[in-house]
Amino acid sequence: MKPCIALTKGRLEKQFLDFFESLEFDMSSLKDKGRKLQVETDDFLFVFAKGPDVATYVENGIADLGIVGEDILIEHQPDVYNLFPLPFGRCGMAVATKKDFEWPQRKKRIATSFTNIAKEHFMQKGESVDIIKLEGSVELAPILGLADAIVDIVETGTTLKENGLVIEEKFLAISARLIANRSSLKIKKDQLNPVIEAFKEGAKLTC
Repeated sequence: MKPCIALTKGRLEKQFLDFFESLEFDMSSLKDKGRKLQVETDDFLFVFAKGPDVATYVENGIADLGIVGEDILIEHQPDVYNLFPLPFGRCGMAVATKKDFEWPQRKKRIATSFTNIAKEHFMQKGESVDIIKLEGSVELAPILGLADAIVDIVETGTTLKENGLVIEEKFLAISARLIANRSSLKIKKDQLNPVIEAFKEGAKLTC
């Protein structure tokens, strides 16, 4: 059976495919996949999912390897091998507020999709905050008065700027990571090791 690699849809997917092509793997069938969520090449089976689901597929052995943002690993703590960083998907977490915002005297309200990361960050600062979990478009929370600030991934800061928010604090630099199913690394060792080594060498050359 061909090795199965789970890819995070969207930005990481595009960046991975550029990286994959640089390693001289055949990716002709991946370039025009349309809306397919599963694509088979001569050497691999690729599946495409949201970041948290990529980790779940790898953890449960549906996929042998996965490409996922480090934020997913920190937030959800899946039981997978976190092998090494890849030379793309670089961004970071940030606390952002409205421009010229003055923090109230009461307990801070923080909106985020990354509740565990946010809690840990403020805990390390010795601050107790109320965390409001949102699934997306967290930038709306300070604008509409739901929260005082947000904790979110920031790459360029364009989305924040366009919505009248500014970065107050940056923390936790992250990148894409190669992860592996624990059993697959043993059972499919001969199949996976050459792929893992190619990724490792490619990451070194790109850094």
